Amino acid sequence: MTRTRATATGFVAVLLWALLALFTVGSAPVPPLQLNALCFAIGGTLGLVWVIVRGEAGLLRRISWKVYAFGTAGLFGYHALYFSALRLAPAAEAGLIAYLWPLLIVLMSGLLPGERLRATHVLGALAAFAGAALIVAGGAIGGFDAAALPGYGLALLCALTWSSYSVLSRRLGTVPTASVAVFCLTTAALSLPLHLALEQTVWPETTLGWGSVLALGLGPVGLAFYVWDIGVKRGDIQLLGVASYAAPLLSTLVLVGAGVAVPTPTLFAAAILITGGAALAARASRRAADQA
Repeated sequence: MTRTRATATGFVAVLLWALLALFTVGSAPVPPLQLNALCFAIGGTLGLVWVIVRGEAGLLRRISWKVYAFGTAGLFGYHALYFSALRLAPAAEAGLIAYLWPLLIVLMSGLLPGERLRATHVLGALAAFAGAALIVAGGAIGGFDAAALPGYGLALLCALTWSSYSVLSRRLGTVPTASVAVFCLTTAALSLPLHLALEQTVWPETTLGWGSVLALGLGPVGLAFYVWDIGVKRGDIQLLGVASYAAPLLSTLVLVGAGVAVPTPTLFAAAILITGGAALAARASRRAADQA
């Protein structure tokens, strides 16, 4: 696979993640850990079939258990927090806060050996967090809602989890994409007993609900991880990083288009600040790479 094709493959994940909030809302009232178990069972089974068809099942036995533990923690932690956040706070606002992860990836990468933070990184961070502050302080639907604060907090933890996972996963460049199938299946296996112990089982009540769960498992919580893995390991990771900054804006537009979110000026101002701030940080990283 060429570098250009791998990059294009990775970008498919960005498009799929733009649908994550919409399908999560559609899956209500399924509780977060149960939703984790259902979606990752679908995504993991999809990946396992793909691995078997490609004749790569033998590769799975040669991967360290530490890699599987790391991948499972990243996928389980991010989605348990994300699904919980969207159950406790308005979807558009919580989704925008969760989508601070591209910016955090840039900032964390700047602290790695051989990298350094630039003034534009800081400016981008301030702009993006100003967007998040708009959401928390004013709300996109008018007025401060203290009841949504737990959801906003979980969304921020969600962003921190995925950004940390993404930066640390750079050390796993030689691990085959087939491992993602195991990440998904073990995440499902971990979610099930926790769901049974901590939550009441609630199944989707409508065809739309079941369709949303299936769509999550096939797309944003399934195929997206496989194509993203290919993109970041074989493609232009800087270009993919820039492309990721479109996700919060795309996600917001999808929610507004579906009638889930109200198209208020505050909502779009927050989306532009978060997306623009991340883009500024990406530009700084790009310039640093060109000068290296």
